[in-house]
Amino acid sequence: MIKKTFFPFLCLFLMLIACGESDEDNVEFQTITIDKKIALSNEEQSPTCTVHLQLEEATKANGHRGEVINTAVMKRLLDEDEETMELAADAFAYKYVSSYKKTMLPLYNEDRADTTKRSWYEYHYVITSSTQKGSKGTLVYLATIDYYEGGAHGINQLITMNFEAKTGRQLTLDDIFVPGYEQHLKEVLLDALKAKTGCKTMRALRDKGYLYSMEMFPSENFILGNETITFVYNPYEIAPYAVGSTELIIPFGDVKDLLKNSFEY
Repeated sequence: MIKKTFFPFLCLFLMLIACGESDEDNVEFQTITIDKKIALSNEEQSPTCTVHLQLEEATKANGHRGEVINTAVMKRLLDEDEETMELAADAFAYKYVSSYKKTMLPLYNEDRADTTKRSWYEYHYVITSSTQKGSKGTLVYLATIDYYEGGAHGINQLITMNFEAKTGRQLTLDDIFVPGYEQHLKEVLLDALKAKTGCKTMRALRDKGYLYSMEMFPSENFILGNETITFVYNPYEIAPYAVGSTELIIPFGDVKDLLKNSFEY
């Protein structure tokens, strides 16, 4: 009789433990959307400034860890410190369109007669975001930022943040790699860049526009995967705008000697 009752209860107990562990690794999000648009002048064909923010917000169901994640996201993407993502996004959008009108209207008044310059004043700022599971016990927050503020072209960036799902703590390279990792990791990344571009020398890289006036560096803009860590370099960081963004995918096995024992993947 004892054996017949023990195993069912044991299985139930193990299932409850498994569910608890699974819940710790899952963070629930909801989407916050803010849209604002303002005309620069009172003309019928006035240039405008448009702000569209689509942000993933950790829900209240996540408790303190959700608050920690949201605070980090608001600070990184919006430079705001509000109680909710919606308040932060609304404050950011209001400040952005207000600054646009205050700063650009005097300049536009000087150019108003020249219709060829009107497109210079058509501003926009767009953020779209998503989340995904990272390596064991982590989640990745991805935000694409696209904006135009005059000039020859707009700017498109991918901003990444990695969080410990259990606590909401944001992870940095110092949390993943042992002290003194920088030089070795820099060499690994340089080799990965050469392999990606088909270049064997620094001169060949520079001929393609890479690292022309800067050195390779481990970017804090990274994505933790199950078996890899991807380093994201936005335009101008290691190459000019024309080259675009660069992603270097490094298998954890290639840097296993640099990983902290506490980091699991």
